[in-house]
Amino acid sequence: MMKKKIISASKASLVLLLCQMLSALDVPLDSKLLEELSQPPTITQQSPKDYIVDPRENIVIQCEAKGKPPPSFSWTRNGTHFDIDKDAQVTMKPNSGTLVINIMNGGKAEAYEGVYQCTARNERGAAISNNIVIRPSRSPLWTKEKLEPNQVREGDSLVLHCRPPVGLPPPIIFWMDNAFQRLPQSERVSQGLNGDLYFSNVQPEDTREDYICYARFNHTQTIQQKQPISVKVFSMDSLNDTIAANLSDTDIYGAKPVTERQPVLLTPTGSTSTKVELRGNVLLLECIAAGLPTPVIRWIKEGGELPANRTFFENFKKTLKIVDVSEADSGNYKCIARNTLGSAHHVISVTVKAAPYWITAPRNLVLSPGEDGTLICRANGNPKPDISWLANGVPIAIAPEDPSRKVDGDTIIFSQVQERSSAVYQCNASNEYGYLLANAFVNVLAEPPRILTAANKLYQVIADSPALLDCAYFGSPKPEIEWFKGVKGSILRGNEYVFHDNGTLEIPVAQKDSSGTYTCVARNELGKIQNEVQLEVKDPTMIIKQPEYKVIQRYGQVSFECIIKHDSTLLPTVIWLKDNGELPGDERFLVGKDNLTIMNVTDKDDGTYTCIVNTTLDSVSASAVLTVVAAPPTPAIIYARPNPPFDLELTGQLERSVELSWVPGDENNSPITNFVIEYEDGLHEPGVWHHQTEVPGTQTTVQLKLSPYVNYSFRVIAVNEIGRSQPSEPSEQYLTKSANPDENPPNVQGIGSEPDNLVITWESLTGFQSNGPGLQYKVSWRQKDVDDEWTSVIVANVSKYIVSGTPTFVPYEIKVQALNDLGYAPEPSEVIGHSGEDLPMVAPGNVQVHVINSTLAKVHWDTVPLKTVRGHLQGYKVYYWKVQSLSRRSKRHVEKKILTFRGNKTFGMLPGLEPYSSYKLNVRVVNGKGEGPASPDKVFKTPEGVPSSPSFLKITNPTLDSLTLEWGSPTHPNGVLTSYILKFQPINNTHELGPLVEIRIPANESSLILKNLNYSTRYKFYFNAQTSVGSGSQITEEAVTIMDEAGFLRPAVGAGKAMASRQVDIATQGWFIGLMCAVALLILILLIVCFIRRNKGGKYPVKEKEDAHADPEIQPMKEDDGTFGEYSDAEDHKPLKKGSRTPSDRTVKKEDSDDSLVDYGEGVNGQFNEDGSFIGQYSGKKEKEPAEGNESSEAPSPVNAMNSFV
Repeated sequence: MMKKKIISASKASLVLLLCQMLSALDVPLDSKLLEELSQPPTITQQSPKDYIVDPRENIVIQCEAKGKPPPSFSWTRNGTHFDIDKDAQVTMKPNSGTLVINIMNGGKAEAYEGVYQCTARNERGAAISNNIVIRPSRSPLWTKEKLEPNQVREGDSLVLHCRPPVGLPPPIIFWMDNAFQRLPQSERVSQGLNGDLYFSNVQPEDTREDYICYARFNHTQTIQQKQPISVKVFSMDSLNDTIAANLSDTDIYGAKPVTERQPVLLTPTGSTSTKVELRGNVLLLECIAAGLPTPVIRWIKEGGELPANRTFFENFKKTLKIVDVSEADSGNYKCIARNTLGSAHHVISVTVKAAPYWITAPRNLVLSPGEDGTLICRANGNPKPDISWLANGVPIAIAPEDPSRKVDGDTIIFSQVQERSSAVYQCNASNEYGYLLANAFVNVLAEPPRILTAANKLYQVIADSPALLDCAYFGSPKPEIEWFKGVKGSILRGNEYVFHDNGTLEIPVAQKDSSGTYTCVARNELGKIQNEVQLEVKDPTMIIKQPEYKVIQRYGQVSFECIIKHDSTLLPTVIWLKDNGELPGDERFLVGKDNLTIMNVTDKDDGTYTCIVNTTLDSVSASAVLTVVAAPPTPAIIYARPNPPFDLELTGQLERSVELSWVPGDENNSPITNFVIEYEDGLHEPGVWHHQTEVPGTQTTVQLKLSPYVNYSFRVIAVNEIGRSQPSEPSEQYLTKSANPDENPPNVQGIGSEPDNLVITWESLTGFQSNGPGLQYKVSWRQKDVDDEWTSVIVANVSKYIVSGTPTFVPYEIKVQALNDLGYAPEPSEVIGHSGEDLPMVAPGNVQVHVINSTLAKVHWDTVPLKTVRGHLQGYKVYYWKVQSLSRRSKRHVEKKILTFRGNKTFGMLPGLEPYSSYKLNVRVVNGKGEGPASPDKVFKTPEGVPSSPSFLKITNPTLDSLTLEWGSPTHPNGVLTSYILKFQPINNTHELGPLVEIRIPANESSLILKNLNYSTRYKFYFNAQTSVGSGSQITEEAVTIMDEAGFLRPAVGAGKAMASRQVDIATQGWFIGLMCAVALLILILLIVCFIRRNKGGKYPVKEKEDAHADPEIQPMKEDDGTFGEYSDAEDHKPLKKGSRTPSDRTVKKEDSDDSLVDYGEGVNGQFNEDGSFIGQYSGKKEKEPAEGNESSEAPSPVNAMNSFV
């Protein structure tokens, strides 16, 4: 039985070891596997470094170790081999390295004082223990001394010295009387750290003869007693009586009364002293003062504050105790003794040194043959400790050579290890205050793959939930794991599977078709093994008909349904609960397969009923409320909001909880569905009510969670379907006790505002969150990736602290911890911040420009080194500007453009460039502070592009067969113009375009006379410029040659699409001939009437009169078609081509086209020939047209065929 326990303990130790491995191999904690793996020795238990033993008992020096094969043990004493076989008093425990030195059978403990060290060794290496210093405890007797009685005047100070014998370890001192009762101590009388008894001032009641100092030696369980000390206090009254009895009446004597004195320090003496303490120890500082009245002691730290959570005051504040001291606790501590007459002080200069302590202790390393690894041993202390390495207990400098090993200070680097490289390495860190010794082994294993998961293991999951299929494995080198589905399935890949490093296959959302056999295969260079597991995916359990809310009259019957659907292979169980507890043991409750029936319902049956369905894989539930009401009254029911609850009562008051109960008000015929509990914090936010919790309407008590340092009042609001009641009257107030803060401030950030500072900000806790008075914050910071100690400062209840004098833009670890008068909040999490940014130092280099086309270029640059950015890299800015146009050679005002490219990019595109131009650019890096210096200006040129359209095209000087064209050069030539292209074609009366003629014109021309044109013909012109790249956009115009030499129609110039304007021969239209005849007939009748009237009243020379009033501006009609010009409808005009002009500046509106002729002029202002033909001018209504028309002519009615008259 004992053997079995030992094996189990060994396994447990090996498990613990392998849990701590930092290695290339992950060794599963499988007991069978752990028993088979080879392992170098590891010390698991040893005696303390400074081992004080009882000289009356056997000495047991522990040394336990484990390994595979089990290690053997040996010892050294005072640096030399200790042969235990030659000493009959010394034995070693079986299967252990623990030594037992037999003292009780005649041995002497003093003979075995010394320094012992244990070595555990097997074929894979040797581990060593600490140096264990064995010393027997000593409890010597007090030296005899003659003690004189102490006679002291009332009010004077007194020190009773103890001076205990020097023991090992030092004794514990206390003062008692002859009756073994401890002497009472107070601010006036107290025991010092050295064991002496101090009286700040003596009183008559201090007179006694049995002041006895005792020394207790714990190791030997003995107590030594000093001889009693006698103290006699003389009061001033008795002293005066004694003197007066010995003097005559004529003698003048007056003893001075008890005089008050200002404080004087009894210990320590002088004004200053020093003390050295080690890091992690308890710092004890003492000040005891004499004086009358009794002085009060106060402690301060010069230039800082006492650590709030580690500072304690003992011995009536005469002793300052700081636990777990660190280097930050070094400084000057001042004690001030004060009474009504004055004060005295003493300054103790404290220096905190440090024995070595671990920063990174070496960790065991398990490697495969050919792998690399490192052992790291880092320690700190004050002074800085020295690091030395040993291999298998031997200094590494004289240890056997290992080509795979290289020592680099505190690191051993292993490369291409082999099995013979297995060893145990020791790291020793030491300074004048102590040492640290750590064993760490390198275990090189070559093992074929093993699968530790049981074969054919069955996994069952519910559909749409994750499935995790285990494949625990081990091998060295580390095996590769592959999964297959089915016997001959292909390897599993894709997003529907997750492959974990420990070999587990995860199916995040398992479906029914995921069921089946899965095969795990593990292979390395030493072999291959596989294992199969089974997966079954079950249908989820569902409640397809849930219980429903019921309102039932008293003594009625009610039934709740709970119909379920489940996987056929799972066996469900249905449980009914009432108010989350078991159903009453009442025969009125009938549980059926799919329902719960309650017979003869009573008021006690009110409550919430829950149906819970459980299977081995899942569980579902549904609830419903039963409300029992009385029989409905005859009058109509009035529903209203409930009345407010009343009789609020607080019971069970604890520090963090209280129970609140109440009596519901009238529900007003609508059941109360829930109660809302609110609280008021009378300490921090009086008059403001906050939501605390809600409970079902059937519940009238609730356990409320409370926060410390809050003056609570509660109120309750009832809710039904109609609405909320008025709040209840507040409960009595309950002030919770203060406590440490539960949380630290959120949103801690560190962002520098200047290059040499770090601004640490956080969100302040509310008064509710403070948990106590005196809310403050401990702000700590240290530079990241540097072995610096934390720097801390305690600030008031603010939300910002500025650290000055920081390097520019370096990362800092930051944490902010809340504290109050009772202590600290939990250890806060660390955040990473950065000190302030500065402008970047260097410009991007190797700036190159690749011109893609005439308007687009691509610029490249090299990124700047991140350390020169001196801030968060935000991107790069490209400044570029046009220097001049290469075609005009004229400079203009430089307008710089800026493009910003976010992130660490190395190129960018420059769009919108002007063709055939010279540009300059530079690149600058940008951080949060601003821009860095610009790179040298880079010049680049854009190639030629196609030109813009000519600035204008005018057609002048029309003749019978010629037109003069004038134009302006393009506004943006975008290169060197090579020529102009003129295309034109005639337009006939049927909207058809004639043959297109093209003419190429030299680039230096600005006008052209076109000859040999047809007279009275409309032409459409297309005009554009060209560079070597191609033709630019064109401009279009239209014009008409004149009729004859006597008169001509001005060409109509306008914009329009490439569509012929409509030309109508009015003279050939029948309606026009009829109209002209009608007009002539009317004029003839008018002349006849005038002639008759003239004959009646005298002669009327019609001919002369007509000649006298002839219109000098009358123009003849066109001879070729008899029309009067061109017609253009302002609304229906369709453009011939973009850029063409409107045919005329006078048009007839379509909506007026059906009116009489008189509607188009101010009157008839023309003449008729004798044949009735119209030879005069017709003046139509004018309508202003846009500068660039976009409509074509149409003539939907006869009148619309009338053209404008010029």
